[in-house]
Amino acid sequence: MRIASKLILLALFCGTTVLAQNKELLYDFYEIPQSLMVNPGVKTSQKWHAGIPVLSGLSFQGATSGVTVNDLFANDGVDFTTKVQGRLLDVMGNKDDFSSTNQIEGITVGFRGKNRPDDYYSFGMYWETDIISYWPKDLAILAFEGNGGNNVGRSFDLGDLNLRGEMINVFHFGINRKVSNALTLGARAKIYSSIFQFQSINNSGSFITRQGQNNIYESAINADMQLKTAGIRGFYDIFEADTGTEQKEVASLFTKRMFLGGNLGFGLDLGFSYELNPQTTVTGSILDLGFINNSKDVWNYTFSGSTVTDGISVFLPEDIDNVDNDLWQDLLDEIDGALPHGENESSYISWRPVKVYGSIRYDFGEGGSPVFDNCGCGVNAGGGTDRDYYRNSLGGQLFMMKRPRGVQAALTGFYQRRFGRVASLKATYTVDKYSFTNIGLGANFQLGPVNFYVLADNLLSYSNIADSHYASLQFGFNIIYWNDN
Repeated sequence: MRIASKLILLALFCGTTVLAQNKELLYDFYEIPQSLMVNPGVKTSQKWHAGIPVLSGLSFQGATSGVTVNDLFANDGVDFTTKVQGRLLDVMGNKDDFSSTNQIEGITVGFRGKNRPDDYYSFGMYWETDIISYWPKDLAILAFEGNGGNNVGRSFDLGDLNLRGEMINVFHFGINRKVSNALTLGARAKIYSSIFQFQSINNSGSFITRQGQNNIYESAINADMQLKTAGIRGFYDIFEADTGTEQKEVASLFTKRMFLGGNLGFGLDLGFSYELNPQTTVTGSILDLGFINNSKDVWNYTFSGSTVTDGISVFLPEDIDNVDNDLWQDLLDEIDGALPHGENESSYISWRPVKVYGSIRYDFGEGGSPVFDNCGCGVNAGGGTDRDYYRNSLGGQLFMMKRPRGVQAALTGFYQRRFGRVASLKATYTVDKYSFTNIGLGANFQLGPVNFYVLADNLLSYSNIADSHYASLQFGFNIIYWNDN
């Protein structure tokens, strides 16, 4: 069970570099080609684009709904044990989470169909890591305070253990179709190539210590828990073999898994943009409607059953000198033998975390000429739409994401200002479970064919990142081409 313990500890303590998936600054920022990845039905005006490999889309974000690094490690004269009790155990609940998600875009290319200029095709590859662990409140209290004292008679919920993680490589192909000047639809197909996956969800059970009959106390355990892993054992075996060539073997296995050599899955993204009138647009998208079939390198653990133990029996005074580690080991062996646990290689399906976006925007402030002229679009071959004449946009966005313990939601208000084709700025204010003071700013620059964008969230926290519940940075480089001139 050593690998299981390491996975659980990794997920529980990932809070120092935690991440979130909401990309509110990028969403509907249609001047940036990567906006296609959060809405395949976003407006497209370019004739083609190509991302600079690896540098076209990098996303680094951080969030925690509970304690911050500064809460525990600030040099404020408060004892660390007191901090843990007052700022962690007494404050965080089992719906608080530490989550980690990042994306690195390897390749991205988009082009308008020569014979179907209403269609914009895009394809590419990106690497993603996603880990979430909910705070196991009851288990943390049990570990910190023990089962004695005020905790005698308290039932600790083993179902508080809830975590999930994966690393995947995604190959994708999308079609964006301008149905009319008002409506754009899009769809994207994805093939998931899993590097590893683990999950321990839907656990249940309890642990309680109460007055005993044959001893002062007795402890009762009732458990139905499991940890499923796929792709973990291959890496674990490499390090266990200790051949001296671990680095080379890990790189080889990692590369094989990235390029369709591991567990595979399939997913879909869908989206639209619709102009209610020349100045009002609504958009929506649903991402990662998909799954991965974990059938290779599967290594699962189960821990299920019930038992009652009287603990350690000591007969005084003759046993006063015999209370040693062997007695404690006997207790552990008794519990271990009474609760059935085991390993299996049964395949399982892991579902992708589905995300939903929606927005409404109002454009105003005529600029006198279209921002994107001569785009080469079939429906709009004569130039930009009416919407392109407006320099300002104001609106709101909604984000929802399916997580193991319910839906995670965020609400964003935004203002966007365009300066011709050369530059565009977007400011956001977002409210979610992580922060009520999340102010973000994004900038997109177009210098000839070279496109550069940078998006940063929760700017007020940058003076002390360690005390922040949320921080985010996204940036990338692209080459964009509009016409034949």
